[in-house]
Amino acid sequence: MKKFRYKKRDWELFFIYLMLALIFFAYFITLYNIFKIQILDKYNLTSSSTKKVKREIERGEIFFVDKFQKKYKAASNVNEYDVYAVPKNIENKKEFSKKVSELLNLNYNVILTRVSKKDDPYEPIKNGISEEVKAKIDSLNLEGIGYKIKKKRKYPNDNLASHLLGFVSLKKSKGVGQYGLEEFYDEELSGEKYQNLNKDNIKGDGLILNVDPNIQFKIEEELKRAIEKWEAKGGSIIVMNPKNGKILAMANYPDFNPNEYFKVKDISVFKNNAISSQYEPGSIFKPITMAIGIDLGVITPDTTYKDKGFVKLSGYTIRNYDGKAHGEKTMTNVLEKSLNTGTVFVVQQIEKEKYYKYVKKFGFGEKTGIDLSGEVSGNIRNLESKRDINYATASFGQGIAVTPIQMVQAISAIANGGYLIKPEVVDGIAYFDGSFLNIKPVTKRRVISKETAQKVQKMMVSVVENGFDKAKIKGYFVAGKTGTAQIPNQGKPGYSDETIHSFIGFAPAFDAKFVVLVKLDKPNARFASQTTTSVFKKIMSYLLSYYNVPPDYSEEKKL
Repeated sequence: MKKFRYKKRDWELFFIYLMLALIFFAYFITLYNIFKIQILDKYNLTSSSTKKVKREIERGEIFFVDKFQKKYKAASNVNEYDVYAVPKNIENKKEFSKKVSELLNLNYNVILTRVSKKDDPYEPIKNGISEEVKAKIDSLNLEGIGYKIKKKRKYPNDNLASHLLGFVSLKKSKGVGQYGLEEFYDEELSGEKYQNLNKDNIKGDGLILNVDPNIQFKIEEELKRAIEKWEAKGGSIIVMNPKNGKILAMANYPDFNPNEYFKVKDISVFKNNAISSQYEPGSIFKPITMAIGIDLGVITPDTTYKDKGFVKLSGYTIRNYDGKAHGEKTMTNVLEKSLNTGTVFVVQQIEKEKYYKYVKKFGFGEKTGIDLSGEVSGNIRNLESKRDINYATASFGQGIAVTPIQMVQAISAIANGGYLIKPEVVDGIAYFDGSFLNIKPVTKRRVISKETAQKVQKMMVSVVENGFDKAKIKGYFVAGKTGTAQIPNQGKPGYSDETIHSFIGFAPAFDAKFVVLVKLDKPNARFASQTTTSVFKKIMSYLLSYYNVPPDYSEEKKL
């Protein structure tokens, strides 16, 4: 058998074909790379940019509204500038440094050193200057000056309504709402949902508030004055329309300036205690117990009991605040004199399960749903135990925890004829396209009958007329109740000597336009009747005058 042998020419042809194949392969690779770079990569880059690069959308503004429906900016946006120099374009560096250092209050030598760098295209000078300062720099007609523009959140009223508004902080170079409305409505205000819209001039949605700046200023002024007078650790005031739940004003003290939130050392100052702090309410809870008893038909305002000054129950002794026995008293007298034994008498007439359900119907133990971040639910878990002592103390506001906004919502149900209304800070949302969403009042449920509400209204008027006349306002029937609540000891049973003082009331009592709660934390005084009633009177008098609410009676024709 012959062996197959390649001829020389066959080898030459083989190498020729191999080289041609390699050349064609290399040519194909070259063409593919050109196509990839010019077509595919360009397409992918464009697509990637569309997905990842977000437009900077101007944040929506927030507005106060007064009684004439005139709007006032509560939170807006202003241009702010970072100033830089281009040293290679500056001829007279000493003159440049002198003028800039004087205008911006900077060190001359530092500026001169920066702008003296040869062929340097960029040197930062100062960040965060205002439009006004920029205009002054521009008037100098300096060569080699430049600006980087950015938007800054501005609160033109400084501390006013700081806990309602919150602030905007920078996180990963992005403005994020923190606390208050800025956090609760961050998605709307930021305009984040409009990122994918193919439109120009997009901005975040605006908020139109129910908050009146004049009322807000008044309650902040009175709150601060009361805290200083009584050396209290802090306090809160809320003003709400009981018929529709509109929050006309809400304040806490200490407060802060949202323009300079970063200067605050104790972040607990940011907390809106009107919705975020729970406390034992004390005697301002007594009208709730009376309303439950009357609605269930176990008592009337004229039902009597004999007050011995104390009640012994489950090994405990419950006493009146004054330690005295007052003899035979009506339920109206119980509220007038704020007798603990009287509300214990009422709760003992009610099945525990029914009392617990009514307390929940009044909104305690659940969030009100107010449109602010940070709300808490309070704590009525003591009533789940069904212990007699827990129900007895709860009847006068001890052993359960509520928030100020819960108390305002609950008392509003008495003031408005029996309905639990959701509190609302925002009246409407102004969308960037010009449309407007009006936020309608939300009625959660009927809590008590109209007849029950009217009876408790009269009882609370009698409290002001015959019990705490410091809250009386000439020409008007005012309903109200004080509360002096002991503060529980931390980490051990019992209560400390420190107290929280409250007054809650509404007027005109039989057609209420306003519910006002005044709360002072740890004041240097014994009873709330000393500290809160006069503050309530000043605020309610202002409200009735400001809104030109006609009086209920003249002194000559008073019923």
